[in-house]
Amino acid sequence: MKKYLAILKDGFWGGNPIFVQTLGICSALAVTTKVPNALVMGLALTAVTAVSNVVISSMRNAIPHRIRLIVEMIVIAALVILVDQLLQAFYFEMSEQLSVYVGLIITNCIILGRAEAYALQNGPVASFFDGIGNGLGYSSVLVAVAAAREILGSGTFWGMRVMPASYQPIQLMVLAPGAFIMLGLLYWAFTSSRGAQEDN
Repeated sequence: MKKYLAILKDGFWGGNPIFVQTLGICSALAVTTKVPNALVMGLALTAVTAVSNVVISSMRNAIPHRIRLIVEMIVIAALVILVDQLLQAFYFEMSEQLSVYVGLIITNCIILGRAEAYALQNGPVASFFDGIGNGLGYSSVLVAVAAAREILGSGTFWGMRVMPASYQPIQLMVLAPGAFIMLGLLYWAFTSSRGAQEDN
């Protein structure tokens, strides 16, 4: 179990897909104006990464090397379509808000990257924990950016007002540059924290 917890921790912290692998940046900027959007997007990607890792890992000895990318993309696309259909069926309003971004999970480099770098070389259980860890690492960044942008840009959190009525929202925070600023600040905090841990 310690092995799997270490894999989980590495995906979440040590090899965080956004801050360390520099993957998934586009969606981190696109869907982080509100916390619910970021959370649903993060959970959707986590589910697809974990399940696709398990499927690809289970098939790894049967996939011809020359067509492995095609097989990986078919598995990922099928899972993304399933997630999109589930959202439309049970959470239609959120599906409408996320629009095309759920479908674009297919092209998210995190999922294909973990399939190539991990699932093809490891067993299904380890690959599952790798997918969960990387998905949660991605989700945590999305939610942190969205929380800051929603509070500063709208004065709300999860749609509820948290700032006083006199608060003047910072309009920059609901625009793309606001996402870049928050992502940069979080990256600085992340690298500073890792540096302090390594020094100790």
